[in-house]
Amino acid sequence: MDVSIERTQIPGLLMVRRLVHRDNRGWFTEAWQQAKMTALGLPDFGPVQHNVSHNAARGATRGIHAEPWDKLVTVVHGSVFGAWVDLREGESFGATYSIEIDESVAVFVPRGVGNSYQALADETIYSYLVNEHWRPDLVYPALALDDPTAAIDWPIPLSQSEISDKDRANPTLAEVTPFAPRPPLVLGGSGQVGRALLRLLPDAVAPARDELDLTDPAAVEAYDFSGHDLVINAAAMTAVDDAETPKGGRLAWRLNAELPAQLARRAGTDRFTLVQYSSDYVFDGRAEEHDEGEPLAPISEYGRTKAAGDLAVTVAPRHYLLRTSWVVGGGGNFVATMARLAREGVSPSVVDDQWGRLAFADEIAAATMHVVQRGAPFGTYNVSQSGESMTWAEIAREVFALCGRSREDVTAVTTAEYGAGKEMAPRPTHSTLSLAKLTATGFEPTGQIEALRGYVATLRDGRERPPQGSATREGSERPPQGSGSRLHQGSTTEGD
Repeated sequence: MDVSIERTQIPGLLMVRRLVHRDNRGWFTEAWQQAKMTALGLPDFGPVQHNVSHNAARGATRGIHAEPWDKLVTVVHGSVFGAWVDLREGESFGATYSIEIDESVAVFVPRGVGNSYQALADETIYSYLVNEHWRPDLVYPALALDDPTAAIDWPIPLSQSEISDKDRANPTLAEVTPFAPRPPLVLGGSGQVGRALLRLLPDAVAPARDELDLTDPAAVEAYDFSGHDLVINAAAMTAVDDAETPKGGRLAWRLNAELPAQLARRAGTDRFTLVQYSSDYVFDGRAEEHDEGEPLAPISEYGRTKAAGDLAVTVAPRHYLLRTSWVVGGGGNFVATMARLAREGVSPSVVDDQWGRLAFADEIAAATMHVVQRGAPFGTYNVSQSGESMTWAEIAREVFALCGRSREDVTAVTTAEYGAGKEMAPRPTHSTLSLAKLTATGFEPTGQIEALRGYVATLRDGRERPPQGSATREGSERPPQGSGSRLHQGSTTEGD
């Protein structure tokens, strides 16, 4: 392989080894190769400026500077001893890494990590790509080259090095104000997945509808995304049957397709990572298990809007599309309704010819943070509980048993029997999602039965988290459709 990428002890700081072609004329290497490098995990950081630093004599030393942009550093001529210190807020503050760089090595440096180097040869030329334009008014953290805490082992003693007066005046680590990260932005924070995300991201910004109306394209276009490195869109219109109506269809197309397209475009211009949630409804449900590469084949208007949103999101340079099924979270949902019916002595009829797995909102949120924080390759990941596929009736029977009722108190009906005489959108027969790609990143979802037992226990003792904010379709699941002893299963099939 002509390119390889290695992680370092500083989160996000990546070392790139490159093939160098040599002959009698000299050498050639690919300093930045988007397709190869991003496929291996280097962020597609969108460089906008190329800087070159000439170092006349061996020993010239520069840094340590933590600029507010990402950079990819290379050496065009000579060699340097590169050293980096994490100056970002967090557990890794003060962590160091160093390596000698020549034409065969490059290093990706995320914003907030202090960058420095020492020329090891005369006429060394140091080059770097950055994704923000330099401005003379920028203020950012810097660190003394001889800071005793960082304890960088410079090959050439600093007393024998050429150092600028400005760098000699840099503070020690104890005096540095850490580089503050940009807070995540969560859209649809009042929904099931949105609320679960905010429990994991207490510093996130989650604008209310009066602050940002996601149904208004102009409002989204005018919103300032520049203060966020991560934008999570947990907003959606999830009323499957209403999406078949003219009014509901317009709202579904706006929130499920147009909004993701807007965000994907802004992700490119404002250089943030975009997380979007998808649904098993983008498939026709014929395959017993759906992997991430299965062609989209929606059979309902709701599914078509979600499929359009999925396609739109893929144009974002840095995106995670997390596809879910049968979502359960705070507020009205299938499991909570079954538990209530069990307590009230009702014996419901529940559809028994649709198969899938539940996806609890807390599990979806945890999987989201796992792929983002681990730096998993961008793309699509399926997210649900693990374990055997079950029908809605089987899940209902499990809930009844956990509530002390007989499993036989739940009567099985077919989808056709339930839908007789009703205006209903078609549902996928099979909604089970393959989890192989997600587990390959190191995330192991909790088993469906185990998660179900834990959730029902919270309902019994009153610990189930109540919904926060208003239950609007912009960012929240609709309670299950139907009432009385017969319940339709399909209103909580998709993430917020």
